[in-house]
Parts: sequence; C-alpha cells; structure tokens
Amino acid sequence: MKKVVAFGASTSRQSINKALAAYAASLLPEVEVEVLDLNDFELPLFSADKEEEIGQPRAAKDFLSKLASADGLVISFAEHNGSYAAAYKNLFDWCSRIDKAVFQNKPAIYLSTSPGQGGAKSVLALAIQSAGFFGAEVKSSLSVPKFYEAFDRESGSLLNKELNAELLAAVGELF
Repeated sequence: MKKVVAFGASTSRQSINKALAAYAASLLPEVEVEVLDLNDFELPLFSADKEEEIGQPRAAKDFLSKLASADGLVISFAEHNGSYAAAYKNLFDWCSRIDKAVFQNKPAIYLSTSPGQGGAKSVLALAIQSAGFFGAEVKSSLSVPKFYEAFDRESGSLLNKELNAELLAAVGELF
C-alpha cells in the first residue's frame, strides 16, 4: 500500500490549509495517509550563526524522515503577505541545509487556500515555481478561494461540487 504524507504549511492550531491537505489526501483510494502538524517540528529561527552553534536540529531531520517515508505528498500552502508562512519557511530553510532536495523527488499535489477570493494563489505560484529545485515533482495544483464558504469543517469536506470535482481530478494525478 502506498503512503501519502499531507500537511498544511502553517502552524495555526485551526489551520485551514492542514484541513484542506488532510481532506485532499483522504480522497486518494487505497493509500495510508499521515497528516503532519508543523507544530511538532518547532525550530529556532534559521541563520548561519545558529546553524554553526547547534548543527542540524533533530526536528528538521525528523521532518525530512517523515517525507522520506512517503510515496507521495499533499501540501497546502498558507499565504502570509503574499509568501510562505514564517514557521514553514523556517522549517524549510533548516531542511534545505540538510538536503537541498527537501521533497526527495516525490510526486506532489500542491494546494492553497485562504479566507479571501485570492485563495493564496501567490504563494502557490511561488511554491510551484521553485518545486523542481527542491525535489518535488508537482503533478497538479489547485487554489481554493473563500475557504470558510467552500469547506464544511464539521464534515471535513468541500461543499462546492465543481471545486470538489477539481480537487478529485488534482489528487487523481498523484500516482
């Protein structure tokens, strides 16, 4: 059985991107899904000085190990001021110092969502543009606008049938 690791690139306890990534991964038939919480990989702010002082932190190694255990990835990117959320970017920076191919040449589905109409498209475009440099093979991507109108938190699913069909098609490209 194939294994998929899914996560929202956010540390919000109520992360809408984690909810979207988990839902998207659940749509994949006959796979084992592990949903990561980035709060489990807390790290000091990256700098060359800090790296020299502490070396390669266990949390970054553990995150890379989780990615290595997967056959595919489902990632939903949170957008803060048009870019990555700071905690995700920090984790990514630490990981890239250990292995530039952070995503370890895995097939991936890239998603994004936000409460607004933009659906975090700016950060999604940024992630897609750089994916190849960091070992991700993006098979498909999708932005989900107006998360709180589009997603039912109680059932953990998309309400809009057209958007749900787009998501099903996107995750269907993973393998």
